[in-house]
Amino acid sequence: MEQNAEILKNAIAGSLNIIEQDREKEIVSRRFGLNGPKETLEQIGEMLSITRERVRQLEKAILIRLQISAEDNQIPEIAPAEKLLIRNLTEMGRVARLADLADKVYGRTTVPTERTGIYFIATFSKGLTVVEENDRYHAAVGISDYGDSRKIRERVDEIVKVIKDNKKPMTLDELDSKLNYEHPDHIKAVASISKLLATLNGVWGLAKWPSVNPKNIRDKIFVILEAHKEPMHFSEIAREIKESNFKRKNVTVQAIHNELIKDSRFVLIGRGIYALSSWGYKKGTISDIIKQILEKSEAPLTREEIVKQVLKVRKVKETTILLNLQNKKLFKKVDKNLYTLA
Repeated sequence: MEQNAEILKNAIAGSLNIIEQDREKEIVSRRFGLNGPKETLEQIGEMLSITRERVRQLEKAILIRLQISAEDNQIPEIAPAEKLLIRNLTEMGRVARLADLADKVYGRTTVPTERTGIYFIATFSKGLTVVEENDRYHAAVGISDYGDSRKIRERVDEIVKVIKDNKKPMTLDELDSKLNYEHPDHIKAVASISKLLATLNGVWGLAKWPSVNPKNIRDKIFVILEAHKEPMHFSEIAREIKESNFKRKNVTVQAIHNELIKDSRFVLIGRGIYALSSWGYKKGTISDIIKQILEKSEAPLTREEIVKQVLKVRKVKETTILLNLQNKKLFKKVDKNLYTLA
């Protein structure tokens, strides 16, 4: 990977050498953040004592000259850099979020200046196209034959619409059945550019959906339970969170238990065992559950029938149910083995 870094470093240096005026080199370096944090037009204008609009005009003119120079092979270092980036983009689905592309090319987690260096090269490289970062899209780089910036954004928006219309997260295979792509990996590459989408455990959804983008402990508990598809002890939930792919997963068992108690989505159904209310479980004591069962029944029920129905929604011992059934203020025995409400 050191060879890749050298190729990119030479491409950046060769491009800057084409720019004759030091002021113009300064503008490009600061705007793209080649040597430090990216700067705004206003910041550069103040530094050079020129207007914001003048900085923008100069930047545009410099990039046009760099593009022409690259096409005329006046920057020999660009060709190997472009080839390197296209090769990696081909493996990633022909378009990629800038950070993901940089990490792949360098073979490690990259720093901002390394990412912006790639973006700088791609901005005027004939074989590459870029997507500018804004509120809807992450900065991205694509192979120009795959489409320009507008086309890539349209592809992103199409995926977002399909997921919105579905109203719940989708796997790549589900998305593939509704979209016209050569391979699901291409959908993944395009979807990763959107700031409106998030992915977790192989499914894609809107970033505002907790099921794919849990932002607090309660949401993470919900995701774990929903994926597990059956009740869990709070200590098991804590362990699953620690072993998950969540961004922040350093939680204590006590914190998990506290959040389970507070949220109406979670129902205690046994000693430390919780389920989702969406599964049909309801809050309440064993006596409350027995009462609900008898209220729904049109006729008295046997002790065995009551036990069986309670065990569907509570993980308790049979003797616990029978003890609660002896509450004469709530329940009445109408026959040898039949019970109804008092």
